[in-house]
Amino acid sequence: MGIILTIIILYVVALFAISFYANKLAGSENEGFVLAGRKLTTPLVAVTITGLAIGGASTIGVSEQAFGVGMSAGWYNVAWGGGAICMGLLAAKKYRSLNITTIPEFFERFYDKKSRIACVIGQIIIQIVITSLQYIAGGAMLTSMLPSIFTVKTGILFSAFVFIGITCVGGMMTAGLTNVLNVILIYAGIIISAVIIVIKGGGMGNIIASLPKDIPYMHPIEGLGGVMILSWFAVMITQCLSLQGVVQIAFSAKDENAARNGFVIGGLLMLPIGFIAALIGIAAKAIYPDINATVALPQIIMSLSPALAGVTLAALWAADVSTACGLLLGSATLVSQDIYKRLINPTVDDKKLGKINKMFVAGLGLVTVFLAMNVSGILKTISIGLSLTTAFTITLLFTIFAPNLCRKNSAFYTTIAGVIVLVLWQLVPEIRVLPHVIYLEWIVCGITFPLISVFDRQGIVEKELEVC
Repeated sequence: MGIILTIIILYVVALFAISFYANKLAGSENEGFVLAGRKLTTPLVAVTITGLAIGGASTIGVSEQAFGVGMSAGWYNVAWGGGAICMGLLAAKKYRSLNITTIPEFFERFYDKKSRIACVIGQIIIQIVITSLQYIAGGAMLTSMLPSIFTVKTGILFSAFVFIGITCVGGMMTAGLTNVLNVILIYAGIIISAVIIVIKGGGMGNIIASLPKDIPYMHPIEGLGGVMILSWFAVMITQCLSLQGVVQIAFSAKDENAARNGFVIGGLLMLPIGFIAALIGIAAKAIYPDINATVALPQIIMSLSPALAGVTLAALWAADVSTACGLLLGSATLVSQDIYKRLINPTVDDKKLGKINKMFVAGLGLVTVFLAMNVSGILKTISIGLSLTTAFTITLLFTIFAPNLCRKNSAFYTTIAGVIVLVLWQLVPEIRVLPHVIYLEWIVCGITFPLISVFDRQGIVEKELEVC
């Protein structure tokens, strides 16, 4: 217990030390805080997007699902990697060339003010829900590591304190620099632990023999089924192209090539980690068949030597840190740029806006703490929430690749259509004729956007905003 506590304390101290250095490196201006002064190199873009992706869902969530369905749960991370690679190949260079700060700003630049408002509301809702899920995973980690010190509730609160604190201190540059440490820690910890756990379980043959025979634990697809796996790919490719927390990393790159290459490399880095986490979840099922699935991964790691267990669990907690920081900063950027500066105080200077942005990080952090106490089902909740990004992605793709079909009101009504689909999916079970809401989102939004061009004859023209 003492070794694990020491490792966690040292890790938290390192995070804050890096954050203060990041703050000094990026400067006190708002662009330095939210976009790292647009200084992220290709390696920093790669580790930042990898750190954002490999969070609670990609470790604890995958392990939890693998406990019940087997190796196929690992496709969640492959889908994330596929989304990042698509972002790199299709849109990252274009985003960086626009020299903007937020996705809603893109909407107003090409469409109108009401489209920007609709976009910012949807983006904030999505991101604060997903951020709150990182606190849940962080709380589960700390409870498993230090049960005599933390309950799930106090673990969530402590996780939130650290996540919010380091984001407030250093912003996007913190996300970039801390993820160098986090990604190394995550991969080293999980790979070494997976090897030792398999050995401890008597080898793969013994683990497979101990698993229930009615579930295809080792089959790469059958546990979840191809339809669900394809749903993950649809969701992840969609959100990578338009979720503020993701796209903001491209905005922060030092140039267009760094944005593109960083996303492609980051996507490749994500591919194996899901199956490794799934393997640990499967081993947990074989060794502790009656344990709660949510704590399967932490519990089996706690059976290792104290030093290795401490490093590995710190690595898993690092996964939550990396994801929460990026999403929390993205949400605060939306509020500061698209609500406060655009609608409330257009003349605010950049240095003051940087300070206000930190206040928004803290305020939104408190909101996400409240949500963390009231949501469950990590992968399901994330998957449904991210489906709303379909409207944003379709708008962005049409704007970049088919501007002749874009009209002034296309973005607004497509966003509204996406919101209506998600609400009806939750409230009216009869419309769930497709296996996942993402398919219905693509159908409805994909029809709505070009259909607007039939009724609205006013085309779009890229314009300089009054307040960018």
